[in-house]
Amino acid sequence: MDYLSLKGIPSKRIVKEICGLYRDVFNEDRQLNERMDDKPNVDVQLAYENGTLIGFKIGYEQSPTTFYSWLGGVRSTSQGKGVALQLMRNQHAKAKEAGYKIVETKTMNRWRKMLLLNIRFGFNVTAVEESQTGDGKIILQKAL
Repeated sequence: MDYLSLKGIPSKRIVKEICGLYRDVFNEDRQLNERMDDKPNVDVQLAYENGTLIGFKIGYEQSPTTFYSWLGGVRSTSQGKGVALQLMRNQHAKAKEAGYKIVETKTMNRWRKMLLLNIRFGFNVTAVEESQTGDGKIILQKAL
């Protein structure tokens, strides 16, 4: 497994790889390049196996003290190997190095694996907000 850390918006080739993996993991398309353009201080963590992207974690500055862990996913054939945990560790280490004090993320009950990983990794549920689809978004925070 090879891990790569990128500061700022990645190249078009890498964004295309991430979008493909996102589509495989979540069964939906997302135009991440357009969505990343307006995010400050983007941080991208990638996991490769034999030259193939198998996992990603994207975050950005929410405030001068808070880093927002935005999107992430791991290819189904690579789940259970600790990839998501290592991507999270890498992301939090970079956020701490950059001076952030808190990491925040949001998830939903339907993404139970991610919810449980966040809780196991020290996040606390701080609130639940209504989403556009009617599902509750669970807001979690962790001190760095």
